[in-house]
Amino acid sequence: MMFRRHSDLPLAGDATSRFLPWLVALMVFLASMAVAGAFVISGIIDRWDHDVSGTLTVQVLPAGGDQAEAATEDRVRLAVDVMRKVPGVVAVKAFDKKRTLALLEPWLGGTEVVQDLPLPRLIDVAVDPTARVDLAEVAERLAQAVPGASLDDHRVWLSRLINLSRTLQWLAVMVVALIGAVTAATVVYGTRTGMAVHHGIVEVLHLIGAHDDYIARQFADRAFALGISGGLMGLCMTLPALTAIGWASKRLEGGFLPSLSLPIMGYVTIGLLPLLAGGLAMLTARLTVHGTLSRMP
Repeated sequence: MMFRRHSDLPLAGDATSRFLPWLVALMVFLASMAVAGAFVISGIIDRWDHDVSGTLTVQVLPAGGDQAEAATEDRVRLAVDVMRKVPGVVAVKAFDKKRTLALLEPWLGGTEVVQDLPLPRLIDVAVDPTARVDLAEVAERLAQAVPGASLDDHRVWLSRLINLSRTLQWLAVMVVALIGAVTAATVVYGTRTGMAVHHGIVEVLHLIGAHDDYIARQFADRAFALGISGGLMGLCMTLPALTAIGWASKRLEGGFLPSLSLPIMGYVTIGLLPLLAGGLAMLTARLTVHGTLSRMP
């Protein structure tokens, strides 16, 4: 209903009506891509944290000699016994060679080349998240009991990866904030240009006693309409881009990359960006007009 209010200012023919919606559309498009990236990174972190948290991996190198396979099996059994005796360990499961090859298949594309090679054996260890386990002591005890055995704590590299991901998320937030600042500056310039073009009418209205809020509301309503239209244009640009990126990422998933799907909350946030752009434009225009009018005699 605000677009139907009577206006004493011919704002529809201003130059801002031509360039402002396109600038807002570009800003909304860039902000949408940054928001989508932040949500995708957050989802990846949550999935990795859920899959890796509370797990350890023991690697047992294959034995040499004529009875290599039997000796390797003895090493695996001994390593399993050592880990089961560690306080806080709730489950220990050794992977056979077939399971190890299955883990390598997504990376190699096929396991025919490595089937006859002596591969390290892996042992999956589940640890109670509330338990405090001295991993250095466990690793030393394991190395002394089992030749060629090592302990891999996933939390070390996971914490580094999470720190990097959090940095990228904050970078995305900074990008959105910068886009908002540029949008506000553009609206300020457009509003001041409009006031300069209609300076005579604005001055007459001001002199005959028109409230500053009445004049500011007309510029704000126009800025809101232009912001909304530009935001919707940007949203129409965003959806095909996200669809294309999602289609391309699926070709890289399946062992190499986790799912890069955008959650529902991500789509909701992106869908609200045109409204936020319109609200920002309206608020900026109103404040700009009030500031300008306050300096008029």
